[in-house]
Amino acid sequence: MKHLLYIIAFALPLTTLAQYTDVINSNRPGLSVSAYAVGKNVIQLEAGLFYEQSDHELLNTESNIWGTDISLRYGLLFEQLELNYEGSYQNQNITFTDFGTSANQTDFSRNRLGLKYLIYDRYKSEERSKPNLYSWRANNVFQWENLIPSVSIYGGATFNLGENPFYVGDPTVSYSGMVATQSKLTPRFVLITNIAYDRISTDFPELSYLVSLSHGFRNPKWSAFLENQGIQSDRYSDLLLRGGVAHLLTEDLQVDFNLGASFKNTPSRIFVTMGASYRFDLHTDTAVAIDEQDADGNGGAIAKNAMKKKVGRNGERDGTGAEDIDLGPSKKQLRKMEKAEKKKKKNKRDDANGEIEF
Repeated sequence: MKHLLYIIAFALPLTTLAQYTDVINSNRPGLSVSAYAVGKNVIQLEAGLFYEQSDHELLNTESNIWGTDISLRYGLLFEQLELNYEGSYQNQNITFTDFGTSANQTDFSRNRLGLKYLIYDRYKSEERSKPNLYSWRANNVFQWENLIPSVSIYGGATFNLGENPFYVGDPTVSYSGMVATQSKLTPRFVLITNIAYDRISTDFPELSYLVSLSHGFRNPKWSAFLENQGIQSDRYSDLLLRGGVAHLLTEDLQVDFNLGASFKNTPSRIFVTMGASYRFDLHTDTAVAIDEQDADGNGGAIAKNAMKKKVGRNGERDGTGAEDIDLGPSKKQLRKMEKAEKKKKKNKRDDANGEIEF
């Protein structure tokens, strides 16, 4: 699921700041693409089966479509970069109601390879990832600054192999570009937007958008989403709405279900999808030498005079220097205090057993 199910902090002080998370980060069950990569050396398979009923009022056709979606993601070279293959293979049985005849066509409706790169990480700073210890509202209620997103860019190529009945006349290779954003509105709500320009260099380029809102339940293994998609092209235009749920079985395995429909009848579309995502976790954190670490990412640089005793005008220390922190008595002081306590008790016993003088 696009939301990260309460992501574990972005890496320890002795490791590089990473996009990798302890829990699988899947783009399913919707079609929107997260701004974040899966993490270096992570291989992730996301696949599903779908069924669609598509009826065209003007052409008087009825279609039953079965197919499979697959996405193979790999964290390439470094944390911000992802190599991604997306494929959708379908079989469509069309009935022409006016003539009582039918036809069948099978091929890829999507066959694309591309790279995604995170250009701005809103939560790269550890300070932004930490909860506010002084305000419950700041941690749980929407604030306008939460709309500021992480941003990634995508570039890819779509392959049209052979005589594809879904894209007649398209060249063998066309191109795609996309901007993906991701905002954490609250700890439980994540907003994702995609703006894409697909099939560039064909006679029918396609401009589309996706807006997806994900919600994590109190049981972090469950989440739900609602997604709106708009498509504009001379070949096909539509507005689609889909929603669904995802369930985390293990840290590396997620299952999902979603359904949706179109807003028009040329064609009218109703579809249902179920699938799963699995992660082959080969990620390892890279140790960074202490003198090469970003001080601001680990609490900030130590001030030059931070260890000096702070003395006020009256000559007393103000308690703000490192040496003014009360760490309790030392072992030597404890032994001295113990001896004094024993001596005090002994003197009391001697006084109790002595003679009373008049």
